[in-house]
Amino acid sequence: MSKPSDLLQGTLDLLILRTLAPGPMHGWAVAARIEQVSQEVLQITQGARYPALHRLEQQGWLRADWRKTETARDAKFYALTRAGRRQLAEEKESWQRFSAAVGRVLQAT
Repeated sequence: MSKPSDLLQGTLDLLILRTLAPGPMHGWAVAARIEQVSQEVLQITQGARYPALHRLEQQGWLRADWRKTETARDAKFYALTRAGRRQLAEEKESWQRFSAAVGRVLQAT
């Protein structure tokens, strides 16, 4: 299984932005969703998740507010800002170009 240190630089940001695209989530739910969608290949530790969330918030790509979770616990919920949606589109396009190029190299004879 991949660890955050195994991910290419910037990939975690892209995964978080994409996971938050449908709507706000708290940090644990973001990590659980990434794990679920990746069929447990990607596991984002707390030590990687929260620094990334805070960095994205400082860059203006996320906004955060305190709410109650489904279990009535207080948690910080994160949501994409307009700038975050633009950044997601840019990073997604860049990732698709990069992964296509890697694919071409792997297929070369």
